[in-house]
Amino acid sequence: MLFKEGYAEPVDYQVPTGTVAIFSISNMTPESEGVYICRTHILMLPTLRSEPSNPLKLIVAVADKLPQPSLSTWRSTMFKLGKSITLQCRVPHLVLEFSLELEERETFQKFSLDGDFIIINVERKGIGTYSYNYHVEAHPNIWSHRSEPLKLMGPAGLLTWNYILNEAIRLSLIVQLVALLLVALWIRWKYRSLRTREAWLLETAQGVTMLFIIMALLCCGLCSGVLTEETEIIMPTPKPELWAETNFPLAPWKNLTLWCRSPSGSTKEFVLLKDGTGWIATRPASEQVRAAFPLGALTQSHTGSYHCHSWEEMAVSEPSEALELVGTDILPKPVISASPPIRGRELQIRCKGWLAGMGFALYKEGLQEPVQQLGTVGREAFFTIQRMEDKDEGNYSCRTHTEKRPFKWSEPSEPLELVIKEMYPKPYFKTWASPMVTPGVRVTFNCSTPHKHMSFILYKDGSEIASSDKSWASPGTSAAHFLIISVGFGDGGNYSCRYYDFSIWSEPSDSVELVVTEFYPKPTLLAQPGPVVLPGKNVTLQCQGNFQGMRFALLYEGTPVPLQFQSTSGNSADFLLHTIGTEDSGNYSCVYYETTMSNRGSYLSKPIMIWVTDIFPKPRLFAEPSSVVSMGQNVTLWCQGPVHGVGYILHREREATSVQLWGSTSSDGAFPITNVSGASIGRYTCRYHPDWTSPIKIQPSNTLELIVTGLLPKPSLLAQLGPVVAPGENMTLQCQGELPDSTFVLLKEGSQEPLEQQRPSGYRADFWMPAVRGEDSGIYSCIYYLDSAPFAASNHSDFLEIWVTDKPPKPSLSAWPSTVFKLEKDITLQCRGPLPGVEFILEHDREEAPQQFSHDGDFVINNVEGKGIGNYSCSYRLQAYPDIWSEPSDPLELVGAAGPAAQECTVGNIVRSSLIVVVVVALGIVLAIEWRKWPRLRTRNSETDGRDQTIALEECIQEESGTDSNSPSSISQATSVELPVPI
Repeated sequence: MLFKEGYAEPVDYQVPTGTVAIFSISNMTPESEGVYICRTHILMLPTLRSEPSNPLKLIVAVADKLPQPSLSTWRSTMFKLGKSITLQCRVPHLVLEFSLELEERETFQKFSLDGDFIIINVERKGIGTYSYNYHVEAHPNIWSHRSEPLKLMGPAGLLTWNYILNEAIRLSLIVQLVALLLVALWIRWKYRSLRTREAWLLETAQGVTMLFIIMALLCCGLCSGVLTEETEIIMPTPKPELWAETNFPLAPWKNLTLWCRSPSGSTKEFVLLKDGTGWIATRPASEQVRAAFPLGALTQSHTGSYHCHSWEEMAVSEPSEALELVGTDILPKPVISASPPIRGRELQIRCKGWLAGMGFALYKEGLQEPVQQLGTVGREAFFTIQRMEDKDEGNYSCRTHTEKRPFKWSEPSEPLELVIKEMYPKPYFKTWASPMVTPGVRVTFNCSTPHKHMSFILYKDGSEIASSDKSWASPGTSAAHFLIISVGFGDGGNYSCRYYDFSIWSEPSDSVELVVTEFYPKPTLLAQPGPVVLPGKNVTLQCQGNFQGMRFALLYEGTPVPLQFQSTSGNSADFLLHTIGTEDSGNYSCVYYETTMSNRGSYLSKPIMIWVTDIFPKPRLFAEPSSVVSMGQNVTLWCQGPVHGVGYILHREREATSVQLWGSTSSDGAFPITNVSGASIGRYTCRYHPDWTSPIKIQPSNTLELIVTGLLPKPSLLAQLGPVVAPGENMTLQCQGELPDSTFVLLKEGSQEPLEQQRPSGYRADFWMPAVRGEDSGIYSCIYYLDSAPFAASNHSDFLEIWVTDKPPKPSLSAWPSTVFKLEKDITLQCRGPLPGVEFILEHDREEAPQQFSHDGDFVINNVEGKGIGNYSCSYRLQAYPDIWSEPSDPLELVGAAGPAAQECTVGNIVRSSLIVVVVVALGIVLAIEWRKWPRLRTRNSETDGRDQTIALEECIQEESGTDSNSPSSISQATSVELPVPI
């Protein structure tokens, strides 16, 4: 027997004559792809089957690989100090995954879902040649051709002028501080025996020290090119979901398969573990980010507790909830959980089973019968206690059974104790933006309360993930801000918060459903009965998705929070808007998302405009590319009303007195006419209908005349005063035909409709244009048609270019590839003007450099001996009027290789360096003033110190004379005191 994954019954059955059976699949198509297994049984015992074979995956390969993608960088291909580079992989269709490789490192490989790879040049490891390829969802095992290689380079030089300046200033600062410290120590050592009269010297040293400190702060503020990045909060890797499936509902244990699924799109591999045994199995992640672990017929060796992990590139997830296989004839026990009960509030108790299509029962300790029972609702069920009171407290458990065997119950879950505790009121919880976010954006949750000195906890799907410490919360005691720097597909879910003070907790806040969009294809949004509604009526918006069992949300442009939510078992949801008014007019869109795996959502639907009004303006009819077309050309007539999605009808005037329906209706207002001929010409109008069943009549649109050219000889077109006219002057264009009784039509290139029509009595029409302006410049032509054959016109006249200017506007000047000269590389200066048919001239600010002329505006500059460096500008003149020159372009400076590095922080360094100079000058002035005081203070202090020392010596002599007054030495010492003592 041959089985295919997803089918309960065999897809093929054979009774071979030998021991080998051959199953054939004719005309292999993408629908035949999948995982196949085979099993055998004895003919006499059809219920006794063998173990399943190893799985075989079949994939339909395509003849050619996917188109080659393109690889680009942002901001540049050259690393700068402290900066990173983003490699952007772009293809024109939906991609399942991108793979980036580095040629210089064989082990380097990165994967991305959005095509953006951030490369950091740590220890120059980011430098090298990169390329990437991709695969799509339809053929996940077939990769595209690799992109063209892209090389990332390091800085042009490490010793830039800015680097040398910073290092020199910092080195000189260190030397000055050390010298200042030595001077201060020398002063204290030199004058340690002096009195407090020298304190001014220490105060001066302190003042000098403060000035040096100020200069040090300024020097440290010099720009070095390194930016301080915000600390990113790493969300924990979301834990996967583990469940079981079987294709034998009556006896699930006969063929059991365990499935593990991850909410993270970057999961590479799944691991299944059996607790306490060391048994392990690994499977790669499929395109649905899940993996199957077939157990086959359940035996005693399979009993035990299982859980699974998901592996990403650099992390492993938390373990899933444990699935316990009790025995061969007993269902695994479910898992019960609930949020903290609140008195007087509704409480939902969640019971999660392990098989699909199960029935559930809720038990309370002390009661024999279940308090609640639910039919087959899936793998999980929610039991509701409408109003929680003291009588509802106690221990609860739940049990499950299969749909086919309602009498066979599973083991009871672990008990859940419900106790009502006194709590603070719930906090106010919200996001600073819409809860519908795209991958990579910044998301901030705000949890606040009027109570002071509280701590906060953030929960995701009932599990604590963050607290209000410094890593997560902003300062403040009554509010906390929880930040996700770059949200991913695994970060969606139901978030809530609580606050606490010692042992008292608050009630849980209202939950916020964070939906990460752009994972599934976008839905379709339709309005019934139509997008144009009379005030007071109802309108139904139907959101059609691609998958069943999703949750839908209706969004209104300008409102961050969705208007309505709806969970359905099908693949669509109907949102009813009751008695709407004019304030409900606007753009609506919808999105769908799964609630079991981190709220991964779809792209937003195309918005639909709902217009609530009882006044219906007439539509506008125009032709694209123009209402004047050549014979055999295609043209599209567009009828545009105030909103999209209404029905349009196109009318054509066949006779002078009758208007009849022509062609068919259109839902988007487009009426294509292919291969235009003489039968297509005429006058057209259109209408729209907000509702085909409504009797509302809308006014017809403007009349459009469809003219076909190429049926008569071409006329000539001249400007009476020449093609160059000053603004504000009058101009006359003369169109000369070859046949009388004709209607002349003036045309301008870029205009969808004729500018003017005239029916003169002769062969010529004069089109007068008073007070022309700059927007009247352009390329004109004219045609004519006979009154006897209206709208069958002549060929176009020769084109006439009109210039409305007293001086042509200045051109733009740019450099390619950059404004920085590199070794042995030239730079091309591109001068571009607003008008064609001109001659360009390039000027250099150095007088010795000659002027250069060019007709295409490209000038090649080489930097021989540094002569290419400087400021450039360009201008142009009309070839028909060589004396009229335009204004010069804005100057463009070309610099050497070190130019950008030296100029990165020029402004900031000039300001800080100027302040350093001011501080140094102030320091010099202070030292000069103190130096001028020094001689005078030194003399005065010397005299005072001499007297002080004399008095001290006299006191010392008197003490010695009291002990030995008759000694000759004492007499000599007394005599010597009267002599002057030099200090």
